[in-house]
Amino acid sequence: MTIELRTADGGAVQVSPETLQAFKTSFRGPVLGPDAPEYEETRKIWNAMIDRRPGLIVCCTGVVDVIMAVRFARQHRLLVSVRGGGHNIAGLAVCEGGLMIDLSLMKGVWVDAPGRTARAQAGCTLGELDRETQLHGLAAVLGFVSMTGIAGLTVGGGFGYLTRRHGWTCDTLVSMEVVTADGTLVRAAADENPELFWALRGGSGNFGIVTSFEYRLFPVGPEILGGAVAWRAEDAKEVLAFYREFTATTPRDTTCVAVLRIAPPAPWLPKEVHGQPIVAVFVCHGGSIEDGESIVAPLRALGRPVADIVTRRPYVQMQALLDGTQPKGRRYYWKSHYLPDLPAPAIDVLIDHARRLPSPHSAILLFQIDGALNELPAEHSPAGNRDAAYVLNLAASWENTADNASDDAQNLRWSREAFEAMRNFSTGGTYVNFLTEEEGSERITAAYGRTNLERLARLKQQFDPDNLFRHTKNVSG
Repeated sequence: MTIELRTADGGAVQVSPETLQAFKTSFRGPVLGPDAPEYEETRKIWNAMIDRRPGLIVCCTGVVDVIMAVRFARQHRLLVSVRGGGHNIAGLAVCEGGLMIDLSLMKGVWVDAPGRTARAQAGCTLGELDRETQLHGLAAVLGFVSMTGIAGLTVGGGFGYLTRRHGWTCDTLVSMEVVTADGTLVRAAADENPELFWALRGGSGNFGIVTSFEYRLFPVGPEILGGAVAWRAEDAKEVLAFYREFTATTPRDTTCVAVLRIAPPAPWLPKEVHGQPIVAVFVCHGGSIEDGESIVAPLRALGRPVADIVTRRPYVQMQALLDGTQPKGRRYYWKSHYLPDLPAPAIDVLIDHARRLPSPHSAILLFQIDGALNELPAEHSPAGNRDAAYVLNLAASWENTADNASDDAQNLRWSREAFEAMRNFSTGGTYVNFLTEEEGSERITAAYGRTNLERLARLKQQFDPDNLFRHTKNVSG
């Protein structure tokens, strides 16, 4: 049967059964049309607000499959999206009516423990890479939720508990294997295709499909000191004021994440606070356990905490501690700023908006990132934003129901209002991976800075002149 696929210019192309069969013959992995049993589950991603239906999904098992998919897309001028972990808030992994190139079956990891590097294929999640590197007491600089894909995280910059010590995730890359827009496999590194290497370290999916990443690894774990301390919301001003001073003095092996939210029915929280507003600080110390205990002691002694689960624990467990707040299938909408500091008036604004949380799943999060990334010049990589000390994420989250209109409006309004109220405290920058579906050129400029964006636009013309990889936060200018 002839299938119709959407083209990059918004039109449509008819693909004959013979053409499709010839493609399938050259392709090793599953090729899924809308009538395939696996289609529905494969097209669904983490954020239920994104409900697009690709005309065809190709599930790559290796690099050759990726090359074949890119060449097929070029031949038919198709609209293309690329899925790694499918955890992007804007749902860039899924296009409407076009070709979705799914990398999630590509999960190989090779660790060079003596050389302290690892190569991982683009379908890996953070948890899968951590599991292999922690076998050797090593870790890559990855994010905070273990189900996140390494690919989108890394090409968008990436930050996590190790960022204060080692910088953005993309700052720790050694090399990448990339299928470019013409269907060619190349290596990008400081000594080979250096301009492409620069562009991919924060420039998102604009320049090709990275099929594997080579990361520098660092000694961490297998056990660290980490966990969370929680207080009732009435103590939020005291806790956040302490958080500001505490994060200004702790060593780079210690990273703290402050959270304002409604207490979930989590077993580590006492039942009497379930459903009540709380403030919590998640802390991870990657140095010696003994040093960590003395460093974290003042945090644990603050005020009247209702829960304290800071303890010696596996690093892989710490990396998954926030997973329960991010289940697949809820509706998510985020607004985000980089902050240079956390003055008292900003704390007041955050507490005010925390009182108005529209959903028991929504949260205000402050991620501490200051340290190594601030020591490099803004133009070191497109990730830039070397003046940031915190990432503020105004994370609305609510259940996916049969009638979402009212809940959608309420949650989007809360996030947008809190974002505007915090604008004057921002560096003016933002994290490209946290940009939502409707955020366009103004916010893309904020993510990269004008100078970096102009360089990205020039390189886009060099590496993808036809804008094949446009289903991104696009830098084509």
